[in-house]
Amino acid sequence: MKKQTLGIIGGVGPLATMFIGEMIVRRTKATKDQEHVHTIIDNDTNIPDRTAFILDNTKENPVPVLVEDAKKLASVGANLIAIPCNTAHTFYDELAQGSPVPVLHMIRETAKRAHDLGAKRVGILATTGTLTSGMYQSALEEYGITPVIPDNPMKEKVMSIIYDYVKAGKDVTTEDWLPIEEAMLALNCDRIVLGCTELSIVNRDLKLCDKYIDSLIVLAECAIVACGYELVD
Repeated sequence: MKKQTLGIIGGVGPLATMFIGEMIVRRTKATKDQEHVHTIIDNDTNIPDRTAFILDNTKENPVPVLVEDAKKLASVGANLIAIPCNTAHTFYDELAQGSPVPVLHMIRETAKRAHDLGAKRVGILATTGTLTSGMYQSALEEYGITPVIPDNPMKEKVMSIIYDYVKAGKDVTTEDWLPIEEAMLALNCDRIVLGCTELSIVNRDLKLCDKYIDSLIVLAECAIVACGYELVD
């Protein structure tokens, strides 16, 4: 298989973008620079907030900017696009239609990973926008998995972790995170999806337990394989 060049639409958020770049390097089986994935990252912080638009469509629409970024990446050699933002996948169909090259579907790939791990009840930790879109719920149900949504106070706590902590550059402590984990385990989840790439930063920093399925890691691994490279064992 001919090696493909990966384009990443980033800036959604910026820290998650840098992290997926690192994960692609770390998860690629390589012994020298030339054996790594050729990756073009556009850390476009001008993309309007996805959740804001989903909850109120009078806000600025991120789709035109996402489509423009896909075209830009394709024009400089990207054969495949990845977006390290779960909420942006609410607009996947419009983006895929507007993109000159294929776009990986992070949410479907994460649901597939849950299925491959034998999960039956999967908790979803994500932005209000992602939860409102129902994308994860539908993707999990297609695999016969029961999706489990946190209650409203816990949704608000997750949103605070995403926006008030990670996006704001503030560290999340174990004490901040533990009530969320305990609430999801109390709902009898056998796996918990980190369905926002800002939560992948929490996973990195706190080294969360193996009950979690990290959507950013799933996307990184899928991108490596789709580009014709091998994963580290």
